[in-house]
Amino acid sequence: MLITTQDNFRDHEISETIGLVKGNTIRARHVGKDILAGLRTIIGGEITEYTKMLAESREQALDRMVANAKKMGADGIVCVRFTTSAVMAGSAELLAYGTAVKLVKN
Repeated sequence: MLITTQDNFRDHEISETIGLVKGNTIRARHVGKDILAGLRTIIGGEITEYTKMLAESREQALDRMVANAKKMGADGIVCVRFTTSAVMAGSAELLAYGTAVKLVKN
């Protein structure tokens, strides 16, 4: 599956637009990790626990979006974007979305 944030691919032509595809995940913070993160805010530096959690969330949302596109018979996804939103205190949704397309190699 070819994926891009652009409108098209350099070496492929879009032969058909299939439609919107998306994948999401909702993650909650872990109390133990919050304590470590709180300590890091005092001494400074990267909060690696949250960096790792967000990286895993992005990958899971992306994987779910690709699975959605494959189910629709797509060869690629263009205009991929990520967005986040708070769901409730201590949790957030990460959404990956784009346009599923059929491709022909140039």
